[in-house]
Amino acid sequence: MANPKRKISRSKRDKRRSQWFASMQAPQLSKCDHCGEMKLPHRTCPNCGYYKGRNIFIPKSA
Repeated sequence: MANPKRKISRSKRDKRRSQWFASMQAPQLSKCDHCGEMKLPHRTCPNCGYYKGRNIFIPKSA
């Protein structure tokens, strides 16, 4: 039977486990300051194109 050559540190082990746990949770959403739509945090709003009060891109109109 295979045995590990070295002890895996707590930080390495916990980093691996945190990614698994995060994949099971739904993404957290925040409200856009400019238009009020829900968006992923720390990302440009796909609805209006604003991030931190600045216009990053002009969204395509549907």
